[in-house]
Amino acid sequence: MGNAASAKRQHHQEQLGTTGTDAGAAGDHDHVQGFLAEAKAEFEEKWSFPVRTTTRLGDYDRIKTLGTGSYGRVMLVRHKETGSMRAMKILEKKKVVRLKQVEHTLNEKKVLSCVSFPFLVNLDTFFKDNSNLYLVLEFVQGGEMFTHLRKCRRFHEPQSRFYSAQVLLAFEYLHSLNVVYRDLKPENLLIDNQGYVKITDFGFAKRVTGSTGRLYTLCGTPEYLAPEIIQQRGYSKAVDWWAFGILLYEFSAGYAPFRADDQMEIYKQIFAEAYKCPSHFTHDLKDLIKNILKTDLTRRYGNLKNGVGDIKHHRWFAGTDWLALYEKKLPAPLIPHVKNADDTSQFEDYPEGALAGAEQDEYTDIFADF
Repeated sequence: MGNAASAKRQHHQEQLGTTGTDAGAAGDHDHVQGFLAEAKAEFEEKWSFPVRTTTRLGDYDRIKTLGTGSYGRVMLVRHKETGSMRAMKILEKKKVVRLKQVEHTLNEKKVLSCVSFPFLVNLDTFFKDNSNLYLVLEFVQGGEMFTHLRKCRRFHEPQSRFYSAQVLLAFEYLHSLNVVYRDLKPENLLIDNQGYVKITDFGFAKRVTGSTGRLYTLCGTPEYLAPEIIQQRGYSKAVDWWAFGILLYEFSAGYAPFRADDQMEIYKQIFAEAYKCPSHFTHDLKDLIKNILKTDLTRRYGNLKNGVGDIKHHRWFAGTDWLALYEKKLPAPLIPHVKNADDTSQFEDYPEGALAGAEQDEYTDIFADF
């Protein structure tokens, strides 16, 4: 089993290899496409034949709340048998239904159970009981990127490049599966013990049908919304690249390019492409952001003939060793200080609360596919 896994990983690494010649660049493209084709086949099999689990809440000791939301909380838990630490996302069925988040919740579970990539949070297992839905995820101890960004005020461009390159690879992978993420922002990026990125919170992630599939739901964070989402005229993967451009800007500036107290004012700025880059931005970074933050989809990088290649091979990413990055062999600019496996010092403290409990199963039909 171990030898087979090692051989498979080696095969993927060879497919992702890079060279410096023009002929090599064409070869790199073929290798990446081969890797993505294999990844898609694995995804399709999991999507078509979902697994069932026998996991129960009693299998875990609940230790501490790591975060809270409108319809649930995330808790640090310890598996009683193995002692492994996990982050358990607990969603209260009643609140999910009341806030009309059923479809998003089912999508999150299904997508997470089918994907596998170094820079995406890993779903360990899932289950449900009479009152709640549970997603048991890897515990990413370094905390939110948002917190680290605020402490630094802004990242220097090499650090911005290190993090954003990982997001780029993750989006390249997701888009090859026809999955649109739709919720990119520093709050949804975690940092692991090695200082690498883990994209989390797939509540808005959804698979589109084929290359021409469209979505219409208005969802996401106002400062990161692509204009076509606001217009609700149908959109697809290009919205993730718009958000990627916003992230590049916020990483290096410390704030988003479109900002105002009034949400409608933010939307006006977005449609007008009304932003200014700080003077400390390099010419290459300004050029890349300019070519991504295009309201005209026929001119937006990531959505053109070369796809992600226009971003990946832009001058700002010149010298990036994509294979070494994928293998997590590059030195990270920030290593979180973590003492032990249950260290939660990188997370804020939250009030603890009892879990909802019901004697009879609630919303059985609605959550039958969870």
